[in-house]
Amino acid sequence: MLVKGRKVAGRGEAVAAHYAFGPLEDDIIIKHRLLTRTTTTRGEPPLKKLQKKFTSFALEIEKDVDNYNDCERLAKAFIQELKTFELPLLKSKAVIDANLREKENFNELNDEINRQIIQAQADIEDLKKQLEESKIERQHKEECEAIRRLIGMQPPRSETQKIITDLEKEIAMLEAENTAGSRTLELRKKQFALLLHVVDELQNTIEEEQKSFIEEMRIALDDQKNGEEDATGGSEAMAVD
Repeated sequence: MLVKGRKVAGRGEAVAAHYAFGPLEDDIIIKHRLLTRTTTTRGEPPLKKLQKKFTSFALEIEKDVDNYNDCERLAKAFIQELKTFELPLLKSKAVIDANLREKENFNELNDEINRQIIQAQADIEDLKKQLEESKIERQHKEECEAIRRLIGMQPPRSETQKIITDLEKEIAMLEAENTAGSRTLELRKKQFALLLHVVDELQNTIEEEQKSFIEEMRIALDDQKNGEEDATGGSEAMAVD
């Protein structure tokens, strides 16, 4: 009995059947039965019938009695049964050969499909690269168009050249003024340095004159003081006399 158990599902649930053998074991059993032809949908299995015919023929041969006709009859029956048994085998062999050819065709078709898949993948990669290159090229074109628009917004070359010439002249004038200013500044620096030197010399001369004047005054004061002291000493001497 193949069915081991059964689960009654509720409404909306699938019925799950449990079998005594797994799918692989079922395939092995079915293959064995087909090869040995021990099962049939009606009547006795062909292999058992062939075994019985052969057994009857072998037992009849082993008898010592004069049974040539029976042996011949059983031999013909065995050969007929053997041909009957062989015919499904030949059909099965033809089916197997056809299946093998179909399998080979399927393998070839599968290889061709795999090759086409690989080629399609390679084509997809190439198309991706082309798409990326197209995007980059389009971006470059857009950038060039933006630059062209900016260039178009700029004034003409002649006007720009005139502005550049005017600016160059203005720069030259400013450079000349800067040079003249630098020279004037340098001259003023030299004049100021000379003035500072003269002031310094003048200050030194004034200081020296002041020192000489003070020294002369001190000497004059000392001489006057000495003269007064001499005059006072003479008067005192005359009084003593």
